[in-house]
Amino acid sequence: MAHSVDLLVHLRSVIAAARESRVRVVFVPHRCWEPGDYETWDHPTPSQRKIQEVHHFARDSWGGGFHPDFQPQPGEVVVQEHWGSCGFGNTDLDMQLKQHGVTRVVVVGALANTCIEATARFAMELGYHVTLVTDATAALSPEMMHAARQLNDPTYAQAIVTTDQLTVALGSR
Repeated sequence: MAHSVDLLVHLRSVIAAARESRVRVVFVPHRCWEPGDYETWDHPTPSQRKIQEVHHFARDSWGGGFHPDFQPQPGEVVVQEHWGSCGFGNTDLDMQLKQHGVTRVVVVGALANTCIEATARFAMELGYHVTLVTDATAALSPEMMHAARQLNDPTYAQAIVTTDQLTVALGSR
């Protein structure tokens, strides 16, 4: 699905527009797998079992670091890695946002129906204004993308926009 929505192109546009308009950029990385992860856990999720088996996001491998086009810049926040789907769970994301005076979040990246949805829902529960960018997120299948975009997102996001709509709005700041 990432190719069908031109995910990388749209992520580049969103991040460039945010940086140009001096909107705080915050990176919320997934846990990079390392040997021993999940081995003694009582309740790993199916996704965590899959990571343990095939080593998705293995540290210092493909997916185990920031994409070359999306490297954090000086002054940008990189929160603690999250182990599950939510960027808030067991991380310093909420504290970092509050310490930087952030009350509105724009959530982009992957996967739309897991990490993006869980993080955005939790942001809403914590009182943040949540904006989702439809073409700057992706899922593993059209059905998963449909569930996120058409069924779930409208129940919690205050704004759902395209990259073009967001970059225009940021340009008018």
